[in-house]
Amino acid sequence: MTYPPRAEKTQNNQAAALAAFVSKKAEIDAMLGRLAALSDDHFHADPDAVNWGHVGTVAHYADLLRQITDSAFGEGECTE
Repeated sequence: MTYPPRAEKTQNNQAAALAAFVSKKAEIDAMLGRLAALSDDHFHADPDAVNWGHVGTVAHYADLLRQITDSAFGEGECTE
């Protein structure tokens, strides 16, 4: 059995990693676009009917997004 040279295997592995990275980035971009549109629509909340349940929901979204931004930027609980 013949194996490909190490450099070729490394190059193939890097190409696969790049393809997976680009795919996940596109997935994130799509989610961010949907979130931006939802935010533009005030998270489907009628401004004349906003209640504390709406506040709790939006606060929960903010907490989840803060976890992501803290991780991405090394802030908050992710500060070294």
